[in-house]
Amino acid sequence: MTRHRIDPTPATTVDVFSRETPAVLVAEPGDTVVVGSLDAHGFLERHRKPGDDRPKMFEVRRGHCLTGPIDVRGAEPGTVLAVHLKSLTPGEWGWTVAAAKDNWLTRRLGVADGPPSWLLWELDGDTGTNDRGQVVRLAPFLGVMGLPPAESGEHSTVPPRTAGGGNIDCRELVAGSTLYLPVTVPGAHLLLGDGHAAQGDGEVSGTAIECPMTTEVVLDVVTEAVVPGIHAETPGGRITFGFNENLNEAMGDALDAMVIWLQSLYDLDKATALALASPVVDLRVTQVANGTWGVHAVLPDGAIS
Repeated sequence: MTRHRIDPTPATTVDVFSRETPAVLVAEPGDTVVVGSLDAHGFLERHRKPGDDRPKMFEVRRGHCLTGPIDVRGAEPGTVLAVHLKSLTPGEWGWTVAAAKDNWLTRRLGVADGPPSWLLWELDGDTGTNDRGQVVRLAPFLGVMGLPPAESGEHSTVPPRTAGGGNIDCRELVAGSTLYLPVTVPGAHLLLGDGHAAQGDGEVSGTAIECPMTTEVVLDVVTEAVVPGIHAETPGGRITFGFNENLNEAMGDALDAMVIWLQSLYDLDKATALALASPVVDLRVTQVANGTWGVHAVLPDGAIS
């Protein structure tokens, strides 16, 4: 197996999903890829003060600054791309902003009229310290891991999609996790980025601790998956996802996939699997920030013996 490295440069970064974007790397199944990514806005330098407008990778930003695309030989529609997350290492700095947009949530909270409020973070190993003196424990992951829609053209990186994933923003996808993405286009065309040093469920301000990230992944192709749609195995348990503009639909999709997983694991009919899910499966709001609700269902390891 081969080990590759991709650093974020003008030739290896994009801010939209598109099947027409040429791949920057074609990997074999089982290859390791070390991927450097900038923060979501593509800042090339750290902030010197809150709200500082530093140079960016893209002068006009259309979406997240992402690294790739990466193709994997043998990845075709009908197969599943397995993204094994071996390590995630944040850069030395990060930022969080709140009340930067006028939307239903900022109006509901009474902060839509601004000004935005920034926190600047120094990241050091297991903890981050902001410019107000608060210290938080870090649990780094990538907000965006995804494949382009099958349709041609350029597609926003903002909404997570049932087909291809993308801006999933799930804090459970830490090192040691494997994310399974049903392949949408030949080669897969994987994009990675939007490093988060820490985030709560919901990403309630619209941003996490946004930071550069170095991510080591092993990529593989799965020909048969026991679970439909996007799902994951993490150090904490099994996860299924739902994405929809309607919260009930997102919840229903995540739960339906988890019930199907329980059927497969324990040889149950669907109603019995739902009954088993009720005492052990957690439903969590993944994020509220992207115009499309994200919900994930979690079956914790050890919940059933």
